[in-house]
Formats: sequence, C-alpha cells, structure tokens
Amino acid sequence: MRTILVVGGGYAGFYTAWKLEKKLRRDEARVVVVDPRPYMTYQPFLPEVVAGSVEARHAAVSIRRHLKKTKIISGTVVKVDHAHKTATIRPAEGPEYALAYDIIAVTAGAVTRKLDIAGVADQAIGMKHVEEAVAIRDRMLTNFDRASTLEPGPQRRRLLTVTFVGGGFSGVEGFGELLSLATALARKYPELEESELSFHLVEARGRILPEVTDKPGEWVVRSLEKRGAHIHLNSVLQSAENGHVVLSTGEEFDSDLIVWTVGNAVSPLVRNHTDLPVDARGMLSVRADLQVGTDEAFVPDAWGAGDDAAIPDLALPGSATVPNAQHAVRQGKLLAKNIVASLRGREPKQYLHHSLGVVATLGLGRGIFQWRGIVIKGFPAWVMHRGYHVLAVPSWERKVRVLFVWITAALFGRDIVSLASVQHPRRAFVTGGEVPALPETTVPLEHAPSA
Repeated sequence: MRTILVVGGGYAGFYTAWKLEKKLRRDEARVVVVDPRPYMTYQPFLPEVVAGSVEARHAAVSIRRHLKKTKIISGTVVKVDHAHKTATIRPAEGPEYALAYDIIAVTAGAVTRKLDIAGVADQAIGMKHVEEAVAIRDRMLTNFDRASTLEPGPQRRRLLTVTFVGGGFSGVEGFGELLSLATALARKYPELEESELSFHLVEARGRILPEVTDKPGEWVVRSLEKRGAHIHLNSVLQSAENGHVVLSTGEEFDSDLIVWTVGNAVSPLVRNHTDLPVDARGMLSVRADLQVGTDEAFVPDAWGAGDDAAIPDLALPGSATVPNAQHAVRQGKLLAKNIVASLRGREPKQYLHHSLGVVATLGLGRGIFQWRGIVIKGFPAWVMHRGYHVLAVPSWERKVRVLFVWITAALFGRDIVSLASVQHPRRAFVTGGEVPALPETTVPLEHAPSA
C-alpha cells in the first residue's frame, strides 16, 4: 500500500488529508501528516481571539479529532530527499529518523517574516498562532490592571500604549479588534480615562490593506483615526529596544505591547532543505494542476499547495495565487482529488478560483467588504465577516461552538479576565502564595523567566 506524506497540517495540509480520507478506497493508500502542532489554526479568527470574541480553543481545529484514518506524527519535516523518496522527521521527542514515502504533498505553509530590527526579537509578539493571540489579549488586560494602580505618568502611558507593526489584513484586523476591546475596557476602570489609550499602527507603505482598492483603504484609515488611533504611513520601525519605539519619521514613544504583523516568509524547509524545485523567492515551483514543476515538465509524485507554493493564478493570468485562506482551503481540496486521480490513472484538474472578495473586521460592529467595485462598510460588512467565517471554519462542531460564544457575548458582553498567570503555573506553588514584585518593564510572555 502506497504512502502519501502530507508535510504540514495547516489549511492546505489539513484539507488535503481530510478529503483524501473520504476519497481513497480501502487499502488504496495510507496518509501520514507531519506537523508540530496538534491542531490547525483557523487564522481569520485570531483577531477575535485577541478581542475575546472567540475562545482560543475554538480557533484551533483538532487534527486527531477529524483525521481519524490518518497517521499523525507530532514533529517537523526538516529535510526532503525526493530523489530517494525519504523525508527526515524531527519528532517532538526522540532522535530524528527517515520516513519513506511514495507520494509527497508539500503544504508546509509560511512562517512569520522577521527583520533585523533592534528590540523586535525581545519585545514583539507575532499574531500567526493561537498562543500569540492569547498572549496579546492577556497582556492588554493585565496592563489595564497594572495601570489602574498607578498615578498618571510615563509608566502608566507606556502600559496603555499599543503598537502594531504591519498594515496588512492580519495587522489591521488585530489592531481594530484590540482597539475595540481596549475602548470597552476603559469603561470598566474608573481610575483610567479613554483618552489615555494610545494605539499606533505603523506601515512602511503609503496605505494599509493592499487587498482592497485605494478609497476603501483610505476610509479604513479615517475610521480608525476617528476612534483615536494613530496611523503612521510611510513609516518604518527603526528600533524597539526596551519597548522604546523609534520610527523613521523621527517619532518616538514607549509601548509595552508591540505586535509584529509585517507578513510571511517561505518555510525554511522549502527554501533550503529540499531537492524539489523552487523559484527566485524560494517558493516551491508548482503548476496549475498542483504538481511540482513547470509547464514543460513536472516532478513525478510531488505535489504542493498553500502559502509556500508559487501556483499560477488562472483567474489573473501572469500572476500567482496570493497566500490566503480562500486559496489554501480550495487548493487543499483539489490537491486531494488530483492525487486520487493520479493514483487511478486519470489526469489532474487545474486550479481555478475567482475571488469571492475580501472582508475584514475592524472591531465589534465594524467591518469592510469589497468585491470588484462593490464596497460595503460598517455594521453590514461586520455581519458579512462573521457569517462568512462561521460557515468557512471546518466542522459543524466548531461552527456551533463559535456561534454560541458570539450569542453569549451579545447577551452578557465579552469576558475580561486575564489568564496571563497560566504562563507560569508553578509560581504560586513555588512562592507559597507570595506575589513577586513586577519588573520595571514588562518582558514579553514568551521570553519571561519561568517560576
């Protein structure tokens, strides 16, 4: 029985394996998925996880719960030798080992793009995974508690200052949702004034949300500024050492919470550790039928999809598909069909998907939608955003859970309890209940020393 290796359990990988389970005949092939996380992150929900509108667990779809016939390996593929059809696996525990396969589907996904800017590695938090979204939310809630005990001054301003670096979809959505949460929180703290909140969005280009056209993008800027936000266009972050933000425009300010949403980079596996062909950007070279290779020749038994694959966009000739959920989900579904077709001696189909438009949340009750020349703003767009994503999240179980959380929040408001202490579960045990003194400046949760 042949082995189909799926590298990565993100959108494309999860849907590839899920559909393969349904389409493969008994004993036709076995499917193996390798991923270090036991879940697929539904990334469009991360901004709402940041704001507390969606429970963190509900933005994570369990791989084992839904892939019941697939062998799941908790680990990372660190090398692919397709010439010998072996992949080197680094498991969560134990030494590395080689795994033989017959067919490989590379859906490793992208990683957060990092730039060598002083202080970013020590101070910033990304927003690509559930744990990062939870950390951002808990930091914001904890900072309100800390600021409420201080007199007005530099430290209080620092705690109430938030900086997002990157004005793409994830950055703007996270920024708008966290601003919405902070504005609502201010009403719960009589010691604080809403005017003390300072939210900064830094973007190197002259506009935000490149996925929409100019006028809708300008409307989003105006909408955020009316809510008190500071939008820094044509600005580059030069330093963030010790939380002191320095911009290329000469502006400087202290910020306790810095969120890094600059964009994605190709997976190191695809770029550096495989003998499969890649393009000038280091992305996997993939044809429109999702086979690895070029129009002139393909690599037998090698397939690719998702954010790390350069796939021709047949709906926009001359360009490649953009790395977003719309494409990754549909590519994963087609990839499963094409692999099964190839096993049965049939020709694979080409990937063609016309965009359904773009929709973004900008905070509770606010959003924007654009499809070609049609633009919808405000509350209707926000409803469309929620409607689309509750339908798109995999499995009815997740859809129902998310719907109930939204209904509960509508009736009783968002939960505003910070669980930052779970980052150090042994602290109370070790200290015997004594509360340790807080540091002068807050270290990001993932870099904080353990108890």
